[in-house]
Amino acid sequence: MAAIPSRFDRLPDRAPVADDTVSPLKLAMLETTAMETARQSAPGAPPAPGPGFARLEPTPELLDELRDASSRLETATPEEIIAWGVERYAPYLTMATAFGPEGCVILSMLAKIAPETYVFNLETGYQFQETLDLRDRIAEKYGIAVDLLQPELTVPEYEALHGGPLYRTNPNQCCFDRKIKTLERVSRVMLAWMSGIRRDQSADRAQAPIVGWDKRFGLVKFSPLANWTKQDVWKRISDDGIPYNPLHDQGFPSIGCWPCTRAVEAGETDDRAGRWSGMRKIECGLHSVNEQDGSGI
Repeated sequence: MAAIPSRFDRLPDRAPVADDTVSPLKLAMLETTAMETARQSAPGAPPAPGPGFARLEPTPELLDELRDASSRLETATPEEIIAWGVERYAPYLTMATAFGPEGCVILSMLAKIAPETYVFNLETGYQFQETLDLRDRIAEKYGIAVDLLQPELTVPEYEALHGGPLYRTNPNQCCFDRKIKTLERVSRVMLAWMSGIRRDQSADRAQAPIVGWDKRFGLVKFSPLANWTKQDVWKRISDDGIPYNPLHDQGFPSIGCWPCTRAVEAGETDDRAGRWSGMRKIECGLHSVNEQDGSGI
């Protein structure tokens, strides 16, 4: 694999700091300190960016660089891909996790590579209790306290506004309001995010690059486990004793919000068959490759 670039080999369109005499090392220390302070003082909210922060723009040069990086990282291990992202984008690198098997595996890797990474969960108010309990088990084992990021309205407020549970009549809007809009708050103060998607999970995800530009959220997005299989993930969980959701042992291969998730039935071969069952919907919109304008939510 080609050498991983230094985090200080920044993209040319990254905004300079006000004092251009500040060394890259000192700047990184200032940024990390600012992010850590914000994280500690405001749980349940995205960290505030440090001085000199500017969002990336999808210039032709950036898109070319991401395509090149994705190609070079095709044969890299997940740990090498994560290290590349940390070197390139920390401290403005984040991860969203629903505590699926892939997310738990990545968290175990982050604990060794960059435990200070800001990781959050989109706490819609409809998650299984087993999912929330898993957050505590992850924190106990790895020392990573995943932030529970909530929508602006509580579940009672949201359902009162819409005359009842919206997931029953308009699950697309429910996902948009309680997931997408919440993630957008984080995207405004970050440069990159990583996901736990695998290419073998669905036809849409099969097209996912290792590294690419997420036009919906305006971030660099990379997927360390894109080339892994379900068997790879569960072997790592078994070998390393990684905590996982006990619902997986009860027929739930894919777990989302409890109103829109059921156990997979005998004869169903699609791991996501229990998600939004009976509805014309297979994705919440966070990871749709072809429909990042919102139509895939």
